[in-house]
Amino acid sequence: MHSHNDLPAASVLYFGPYAFHLRQRLILDGDRQLRMGGRALDLLQVLVEHAGRVVRKEQLIAWVWPDSVVEEINLRVHIAALRRALGDGENGQCYIVNVPQCGYSFIAPVHGDSVAQVVFETLQAPQYNLPARLTPVIGRDSLVGSLVRQLPLCRLMTLTGPAGIGKSTVALRVAELLLQHYRDGVWYIDLSIAEDAPSLLDYLLHTLDTSFETLASRHALLVLDNGERRRESCRALVERLLLAAPRLALLVTSREPLQANLETLQPIAPLTFPKASVPTSVDELMGYSAVQLLISRARARQHDFSLREQDLHTVCAICRRLDGLPLAIELAAAQIDALALVGLQAQLDNGLRLLSHGRRTALPRHQSMSAALDWSYQDLRPCERRVLQRLSVFKMAFTEEAALRVIDGVHLQAVIERLAAKSWLTIERGGDSLRYRMLNTLRCYVREQWEISAERVDNLQRRVRYNGRNRSSADGQLAAQRLEQ
Repeated sequence: MHSHNDLPAASVLYFGPYAFHLRQRLILDGDRQLRMGGRALDLLQVLVEHAGRVVRKEQLIAWVWPDSVVEEINLRVHIAALRRALGDGENGQCYIVNVPQCGYSFIAPVHGDSVAQVVFETLQAPQYNLPARLTPVIGRDSLVGSLVRQLPLCRLMTLTGPAGIGKSTVALRVAELLLQHYRDGVWYIDLSIAEDAPSLLDYLLHTLDTSFETLASRHALLVLDNGERRRESCRALVERLLLAAPRLALLVTSREPLQANLETLQPIAPLTFPKASVPTSVDELMGYSAVQLLISRARARQHDFSLREQDLHTVCAICRRLDGLPLAIELAAAQIDALALVGLQAQLDNGLRLLSHGRRTALPRHQSMSAALDWSYQDLRPCERRVLQRLSVFKMAFTEEAALRVIDGVHLQAVIERLAAKSWLTIERGGDSLRYRMLNTLRCYVREQWEISAERVDNLQRRVRYNGRNRSSADGQLAAQRLEQ
């Protein structure tokens, strides 16, 4: 097979512990030769010579099987064998990634021999740095399709919603599908790990290993994840980029709008689930995306898991209790093999403790629902926390008038509006009325925060002291003494 990048005099390519000798068509791991079939070697050579770029499936098939009619399944089988031979995925090393609906890309650093080193490094400049996705995206096809159509026409798009709603998942899926649109690539920057950086711009340029002048000239898409962590700095950053880089597009995830110039907002809704009656069949129930995600994740852990007719009521109750929040559903599904569906439903009434067994490889904020919510709760002002705690008494949607009955304060409306903007409250509009609601999972978290709050402890102490003074019973006085210790 001939080189498709015309690398001059490149006879050996190095990656990881391997040396790929092109002329001899062999791969050495130190002194040991890897046993690999001819097709696998052909595939590897194409991918390595296009390192950092996406090679479409059709191109791979045409290059490796030029005189044959080959199905895509054959390509997948050979890619899987190639990964096994290289130990792809072992010890955290990753060589080949699948870019859904596009093709494959060799993402490990590659070095040529001394003659072709400079030329090769220029050719292999990567066109993206998107993290590999371990599971399929469920229930977001319509939204993702809409965003893919909108984003090339929009300079700044911000995806908003509460913790666990799937903002990052949607953003990364959109970015994957736009890889071919942006000539200079698609780049992901997690702002949650830039909290100590003195300048977000410097952090961005360091992450991308580029200069501001170079970035300003690029036709590229930047995905800025977790913009709410440093909202004011993020707003200043995107506005500067929009002014200086006319061909740059920005896709931001944030729990609240940045309120930047040219910003287009896209709220992310929960996955769908039956809100009233229970479907009468498994097929009907599987039409809801929250149920699809629950069953998919359950089968990933328990391969013989199946949804039965007698499970319909239980599954509906679980998805309603979790509000269709993808992160909450994934964390709950991890417990199905241990608790079964009925046990899972019962345990969900015990607070968020059950939703705390995420994948060990996941980011800390995705390993439990409480960790995901801690971020934005800690950022609330003390008055916002107090209002939120008192509003948690409402299990259903409530009006502002109803809120006034449980909260004192002349600025209540402004506080409620801020809580809605920060995705702690959802707004329900019906006719001329406006109602607010706290999702069950968020409400459970806020109740737990109220349980340990100084205000509740103080109120309990005052109440028990009062009871102790006005009741002669020994148990009232004993309770007061215990609380005062």
